[in-house]
Amino acid sequence: MWRTRRVSEVAPDGTAFDLSGEGPAVVLIHGLGLSRRLWDSHLSALTGCRVLRYDLYGHGESRYAKEPLSLRVFAQQLADLMDHVGMVQAHIVGFSIGGMINRRFALDFPDKIASVVIMNSPHNRGAAAQDAVEARAKAVREQGAFATFDAALKRWFTPDYLVIGGGPRNVRDWRGQVDAESYAQTAWVLANGVRELIAPKPPITAPALVMTCENDSGSTPQMARDIAAEIASAQTIIVPRLQHLGLMEDPAAFTAPLCAFLAQRSHPT
Repeated sequence: MWRTRRVSEVAPDGTAFDLSGEGPAVVLIHGLGLSRRLWDSHLSALTGCRVLRYDLYGHGESRYAKEPLSLRVFAQQLADLMDHVGMVQAHIVGFSIGGMINRRFALDFPDKIASVVIMNSPHNRGAAAQDAVEARAKAVREQGAFATFDAALKRWFTPDYLVIGGGPRNVRDWRGQVDAESYAQTAWVLANGVRELIAPKPPITAPALVMTCENDSGSTPQMARDIAAEIASAQTIIVPRLQHLGLMEDPAAFTAPLCAFLAQRSHPT
């Protein structure tokens, strides 16, 4: 029987995770410089699911990886964790780089995926935007994890929320928990790894929901449409007004369509 209380544990490879609930299996993957706590305000909407959330290597409470980071290494981290907890197949929900990891996972481990939910994740940026994001990754390598932080907050949150919301404080705390080398490597994966996800062969075949926010400058509505166009029958939702971390400002704007999508496709695992 799956444990209904939330249990925090550490897997043999040093991955910190927690799991809770009963029902269809759902995995939640956070973004660069964040932690599994990103999903705190979403868990109540997923009480009818078996929810597994975890910290990426070097983030939150997870140990740094023993090998250089890449999308394939992150996909293997998830595959090993699912095996560790006995989760045969799951709906994989990923935010930002998490939405790159779950795409890589869908390509590398198609039998383990029931569906893929890609939230605010980048795709083909074009030359100028690609150069800019690579420059930010290089700045992080040279100057540390907080090198681009204040400018990033303005891209991630609406001006009003920056003043009154608690999200920016949480994001700052999570950034401070990240191992410096892991952060630098993960920033480069976010910047450069997107190339391997453009028009992959063979394509992703899992059912897919692709979401982003109207004013997300790094994971634009057009990127979301482009991702969906490469996955047969994928759904696309553009959340009005919000920016990159809109799922923290308005969790229901994400959990409502997520739960509707899962309800259409869920089966015991």
